Amino acid sequence: MRDSDVSQTDQPGGEQTATEKELLAQLRDKIDEIDAKIGDLISARAVCAQEVAEIKKRFSPGEMPIFYRPEREAQVLRRAMERNKGPLNNEEIARLFREIMSACLALENPIKVAYLGPEGTFTQQAALKHFGHSAITVSLPAIDDVFREVEAGAAQFGVVPVENSTGGIVAHTLDNFMDSNLKICGEVVLRIHHHLMVSDITKIDKISRIYSHSQSFAQCRKWLEAHYPNAEKVPVNSNAEAAKRIKSEWNSAAIAGDMAAKLYGLTILSSNIEDRPDNATRFLIIGAQDAAPSGDDKTSLVVSMRNEPGALHNLLEPFRRFNIDLTRVETRPSQTGPWTYVFFLDFVGHQQDSNVSAALAEVARNASDLKILGSYPKGVL
Repeated sequence: MRDSDVSQTDQPGGEQTATEKELLAQLRDKIDEIDAKIGDLISARAVCAQEVAEIKKRFSPGEMPIFYRPEREAQVLRRAMERNKGPLNNEEIARLFREIMSACLALENPIKVAYLGPEGTFTQQAALKHFGHSAITVSLPAIDDVFREVEAGAAQFGVVPVENSTGGIVAHTLDNFMDSNLKICGEVVLRIHHHLMVSDITKIDKISRIYSHSQSFAQCRKWLEAHYPNAEKVPVNSNAEAAKRIKSEWNSAAIAGDMAAKLYGLTILSSNIEDRPDNATRFLIIGAQDAAPSGDDKTSLVVSMRNEPGALHNLLEPFRRFNIDLTRVETRPSQTGPWTYVFFLDFVGHQQDSNVSAALAEVARNASDLKILGSYPKGVL
């Protein structure tokens, strides 16, 4: 057997053969050349972003131009995925473009995004997934505070949870829309993976208390019953708060996500303990601006119907007739009086689409009140 036929792992001490070194050197040189081209192209893109900002400022004298266009961003990400030839999957390609776009947008005007905190929550993770890591994220203690921050103009956008595939709707988010003039201008769907984590002082064989958000407990109920049936389950305001609490308690563990574990320096004892592997949460992006059609959109609205026979049929029938796909129908108590209700609807399409506008006009004739919460691009990532 020749020396060149011996693999790296067969060599004493794992030494590389001359042939292997030469091949690796050639590939690394090629990677360096590609990296240089990528760097040049990213810089060229950033220069274009700066020129876009200058044009917007020039043609918007006396007012703040709109730098962030959700429909445009969705279109760019979709095209990046359509052009992808592998071996990276579409989601990885979109994430790379998301960060490039985030950095370029920050050159135009850094986006300030309020989210339901504290730091390390899934809502912060959703905000970074949608806006990228160049956005300025601001943690707020309650959903109401996120709405107020955006309404006051202290943040351009907010991110709030609206529903979980296991736990259902987040009623407090829907209720805030009844009195708010903010628009829904985007959505993010985040796969939720819960982990049981401990601190450096935790005595793993003595865990008698587990902290987490009440929804996380519900999503991990079967796993907890099987592994920690006698541990005290203590609900707190957020999973990040749960992670923070166990730093000083030797007999406690927390259920939270990856970001909380990294932020608070915790060790993951058991991963992906959610009862359903497809567990996901949908978040809404709220802001003051409407989103133009992107080519693949959703619309959300809230409707109050007159209390009369056939009211629900009158609400839903136009969507069937105009071939509109309803994706969600929720009922919430109205704030106008006891035993009165409003309907929250999500459907596929943009309010500027001809069939959608026709259906909404008919619904408005039968309703006592109709409020379009927004038309926005379907979540790409």
